[in-house]
Amino acid sequence: MRPFKNNHKRSRGRGMQDRSFKRSNDINRLNPELGNRENGYRRKSNRNNGNVDKLILKYNELAREALSNGDKILSENYYQYADHFLRISIEQKEKQKEKIQNSIETN
Repeated sequence: MRPFKNNHKRSRGRGMQDRSFKRSNDINRLNPELGNRENGYRRKSNRNNGNVDKLILKYNELAREALSNGDKILSENYYQYADHFLRISIEQKEKQKEKIQNSIETN
């Protein structure tokens, strides 16, 4: 069997001298909001749940549009997204009620 002509490429990237990529430790050091915090959780900055009601309307409209175009599968997919955001909305409203009740009880 003939040895590969470019056999040195097989170990490329495994040596310490050839690290041109960023390690996960570098990301944590450069941007602390992306890294683990002292409680072990990551900050979920990509979630903006303030406009959940808008997302529910958006996906319901997309589902109706897909259904009118005859695409039942895509329509069901959009309805599932709308249902997901509806559950998030209900959960947020329950948390707000609990927070209000706790603040009334403490006063």
